[in-house]
Amino acid sequence: MNFPLNTIHFLNKGLGEIDSSLAPENIAAKGWNLLHEDISLPAAVLYQEKIAHNLQWMQGFINAYGVNLAPHGKTTMAPRLFEMQLNGGAWGITLANAHQTHVAHAHGVRRVLMANQLVGRENMAIISRLLETPDFEYFCLVDSAELVNQLGTFFSQRNQRLHVLLELGVDGGRTGVRNDAQLASTLAAIETWRDTILLSGVELYEGVLQNEESIREFLQRAVATITQLSAQKRFQRTPAILSGAGSAWYDVVAEEFSKATIGAPLEIVLRPGCYLTHDTGVYRTAQTRIDANNPVARKMQGSLQPALHLWAYVQSIPEKDKAILGLGKRDAAFDNGLPSPALHYRPGSKAPSAAPAHWELTKLMDQHAYMMIAEGDDIRVGDMVGLDISHPCLTFDKWRWLLVVDAEFRVVDAVQTFF
Repeated sequence: MNFPLNTIHFLNKGLGEIDSSLAPENIAAKGWNLLHEDISLPAAVLYQEKIAHNLQWMQGFINAYGVNLAPHGKTTMAPRLFEMQLNGGAWGITLANAHQTHVAHAHGVRRVLMANQLVGRENMAIISRLLETPDFEYFCLVDSAELVNQLGTFFSQRNQRLHVLLELGVDGGRTGVRNDAQLASTLAAIETWRDTILLSGVELYEGVLQNEESIREFLQRAVATITQLSAQKRFQRTPAILSGAGSAWYDVVAEEFSKATIGAPLEIVLRPGCYLTHDTGVYRTAQTRIDANNPVARKMQGSLQPALHLWAYVQSIPEKDKAILGLGKRDAAFDNGLPSPALHYRPGSKAPSAAPAHWELTKLMDQHAYMMIAEGDDIRVGDMVGLDISHPCLTFDKWRWLLVVDAEFRVVDAVQTFF
């Protein structure tokens, strides 16, 4: 049976399943092809080969430093991609809150580093229920005596033990212990609840800082702190965990943390999440610096590749220098730069071509994008444009389903998100 509109369109619009034969594992058999207009646009499209390349590239980088990878799952919230990352060698999955942890657990993830504080009764209750799974390993962050006491009270009443990482912070940043007084009070509270709250390591997020010098100082502070706490035999997990790294400075974190020797077993866990799809905006800028400066990256084959496009139709050319695309803020991130035209395809032609360099999005509305063109450009209503994005995190969360296509633009899979 052929459907004039594919199930991805309906699922993204919230109308639910049409036919069980259109489940992701059966989609390849449908024979859909993006270029044959089998797909309702706009659509978010992942490129199978580039995803595989990025997966292997990052795991190779991590392995070269002898550290572990726990990619931040908040980027995609796609269990299908979590599975791919875990099968590719990831130590676990990083998540941001109790709901995300519940989703990952429900899809078989059995080690979660929640890079955030666990606050609130129902959030604690969610984690408490998950901890009833014998093989589930979970860590959250603490940065105050008050939070430690709340966690201790809640989990002791349930005869459960909770692994926590001490979070370090900086003035002007977000969460995290700022000074020695806060560190001392937090550690004292952990000691009070040592039968319930198990100090398992030290964590930070370096992305709140903007320059390499201050980031290295922050990382060195973390190494000094975990070394001190190890000497004091504070940790109740062996090996202790030292964790950091968003998607912009993971190279510097790997360099500094891999030097750490604390006189005891140590697991170093890095948490970049955006590498899997990469982008052509904020993270391409960061990767350019890494490729130029990092000795491991310079030796590796290639670099990370943008593996996510948003495809949309040209639906109007109302002025000689303006085309309107059927895509807007409901479809694409716009917090770190607008999408940028990358590919141009006219249905019926052989293959997409590179979009002219002067094509540029100048404005997004809810469902429309203003694209600057030039008089005389070969562009028509009904043409298809594939757009690069900046900041994958705030693009994934706009789609319930993303298509996966091969090098010939054949649809081979679909990825569901759970935001």
